Amino acid sequence: MFPVGRRPPTGGHIIDEGTMSALAKPAVKPVSALFSSGPTRKRPGWSPSVLANAATGRSHRAKAALSHIQDTLTGMRELLGLPDDYRIGIVPASDTGAVEMAMWSLLGARGVDVVAWESFGRAWVSDAVNQLKVEPLNVIEADYGDLPDLTKINFDHDVIFTWNGTTSGVRVADGDWIPADRGGLTIADSTSACFAMEMPWDKLDVVTFSFQKALGGEGGHGVIILSPRAVERANSHSPTWPVPKVLSLHKKGKLDEALFTGSTINTPSLLVIEDALDTINWAKSIGGLPALIARVNANLAAVDAFVTGSPNFDFLANVAATRSPTSICLKISDDWFTAQDKAAQKAIVTAMQGLLADEQVALDIGSYRDAPLGLRIWGGPTVDPEDTIALMPWLDWAYLTIRTQFQNEAA
Repeated sequence: MFPVGRRPPTGGHIIDEGTMSALAKPAVKPVSALFSSGPTRKRPGWSPSVLANAATGRSHRAKAALSHIQDTLTGMRELLGLPDDYRIGIVPASDTGAVEMAMWSLLGARGVDVVAWESFGRAWVSDAVNQLKVEPLNVIEADYGDLPDLTKINFDHDVIFTWNGTTSGVRVADGDWIPADRGGLTIADSTSACFAMEMPWDKLDVVTFSFQKALGGEGGHGVIILSPRAVERANSHSPTWPVPKVLSLHKKGKLDEALFTGSTINTPSLLVIEDALDTINWAKSIGGLPALIARVNANLAAVDAFVTGSPNFDFLANVAATRSPTSICLKISDDWFTAQDKAAQKAIVTAMQGLLADEQVALDIGSYRDAPLGLRIWGGPTVDPEDTIALMPWLDWAYLTIRTQFQNEAA
């Protein structure tokens, strides 16, 4: 606890020169301090000029605008390596809208298993339990840092899960746990996995993501991918509950195929489309998906090397094979820190973030509001690995600086 009448540190400005001089600052700063987990950093070399050719001021149904939408869909298909018989379309309301579109439009034909180990997975649990009230329903959960027991999943049911837990830094390692002869659909919220990890398309029936994650794009729109099995479900099943227009995959009782040829339910931002198309073209220019994944893995390797040598930090994810390489979540493991009460811990982490922001080395790296206290560093493909390497020593510096200040305040 802080002494009575003394204020806990709330940002970098409270550090006095004596404390600062006792701890040498790292010599190198990241070129970019943008490590936010969403919206994420733009691709290297981005500037607003890349949007100059956007079909702004035109109807999204006009030939010029529609061609840009179609080029974006084609580019994503090629970059992801989607099978030819998989559909891909742009839908409203970001990744959240895409997941809920799948749930509202496709569930109800059989039982449902929802697998959750972080906040977004728990949101899908809430939708299934409180909104759709599907039955039978099996909820399989784990605490932050761990995966649930995947052997408990009933694959005769439809299964909803996050491929990569954006708020916990825990992902599934692969698709080996999903049977090829499953009875139900697999619905994978993959917003921080697509374009950053290998996706086993034959094991996935519905995949969703948003532009503002691995593509570093702007918000507002989601993307939904359907396998032939999901297409068959949409054409053979009509939900018993009311489905809002923005969550409907159907038109006249069948799959609305126009969604997958460039038409959209509501008017898209043509600036968002142009921005996504620019990043797709950049990704292709550097070597496509393998190059994107290599950049992501290099970012995780930089953090892993730091954690291995630091007495102050550890991964929130407890198992190395399930550590996310994009939403990299860290906890402070120093015994002195863990002995402090929750209020003091929060004050310390908040002050660290303020100090790193003041030094312009890392912005927006606090853990998600519902997640355990710590740091969350985006390691997606638009982040330069050299920046991640440069950031790491600053984490120890910021923690030790704030810890010293805290101890001096308490003395």
